[in-house]
Amino acid sequence: THYSLLTLFLVVFLDLVGFGIVIPILPYYAKHFGANAWQLGWLMTSYSLMQFLFAPVWGWISDQIGRKPILLVSILGSAFSFLILSMANSLEWLFIGRILAGICGANISTAYAYISDVTTEENRAKGMGLIGAGFGLGFIFGPAIGGLLSPYGYNVPMLFAMYLSVINFIFTALKLKEPTLTVEKRSFHRTKRFSLKLYKTVLDQPITRLAVLMFFIVTFAITQMEVCFALYLLAKFGFDAKKAGMLLALTGFIMVLIQGGLIGKLSKKWGEFNLLLFGTAICSLALFLFCSTLQISVLIISLVLLALGHGVLHPSLSSLASLGAVGAAKHLKGSTMGVFQSAGSLARILGPLVAGWFYDHLGLESPFITGAILLAISFFYLISTTTTNSTLEH
Repeated sequence: THYSLLTLFLVVFLDLVGFGIVIPILPYYAKHFGANAWQLGWLMTSYSLMQFLFAPVWGWISDQIGRKPILLVSILGSAFSFLILSMANSLEWLFIGRILAGICGANISTAYAYISDVTTEENRAKGMGLIGAGFGLGFIFGPAIGGLLSPYGYNVPMLFAMYLSVINFIFTALKLKEPTLTVEKRSFHRTKRFSLKLYKTVLDQPITRLAVLMFFIVTFAITQMEVCFALYLLAKFGFDAKKAGMLLALTGFIMVLIQGGLIGKLSKKWGEFNLLLFGTAICSLALFLFCSTLQISVLIISLVLLALGHGVLHPSLSSLASLGAVGAAKHLKGSTMGVFQSAGSLARILGPLVAGWFYDHLGLESPFITGAILLAISFFYLISTTTTNSTLEH
């Protein structure tokens, strides 16, 4: 098991480095082909939408034929998507590349299913933590590599990401072992997505309902930042992809520090609900600061605060959602996390479109202010839900 988890960690890490490389480059690349913020929003939405639609499909296929073949297909598909991006000569080709990447972005949900296959109930959290670490490290190295390679042309980081995917494909083919499980066992382990009855059952739990709603709002607010981040830095500070990549790597580093080591200690000391209050307040303040300064030092402070707030929000909300599931029934835990994750997916589909439209029509600062206001409202809403607070205390 230990060997399998370590191998899977490397698979996810390489995958996320490739994904992270694209993030700081894509807005500049799209702008190079004459895209406005609304089109960039669609470019980001197309990826999330495909991922949302295809994750259950890949999940079902992986139940039938195993996890490893799906991981291999999706990694190979990612390599092709990076190749398309590296050869793109128009905005349309960027869209084709990102749509293919979204269709093949099922490897993360398959990786989670793999962990459920190879771990016991007790070790599962540790296994999921490993994926989280792979995620986090990918988000540090990816944007940094993308930023450093961008001066040589926007296609160079994309080629690098393609080579990484090819290495990942070979590594997965040679080293990753398929869990020996029956089809029934596999489909039992995997999170199911679509069932209105299931949604209703899960959302009947007040704690879960709060966590799902908050996760949607937080993700929606953060995507406002993600979409317009590079365009704003270019317009206001003249920052290129290299500088944007370094700033993203810094925020990734802080989030890894929190989620990798500090979150356990913080939640023991303060509890999930207080961390939620802290996270929403800090993120709201950070977004206001970010769009109201022309000083680079204040800009960096705002990004550090944002990473700090977001770093405590995600694990606290996940923990709250699963608390609600335990309150309901243990067998609903997988379904609860599925509903929770789909709230985030929905926000990633809608958020970029709103951000892009606002940026183009209501001014450069408007997406950040929108995110800040949403988080501020959430903060006051949380304070007013004293009933939830007292429920959690007992």
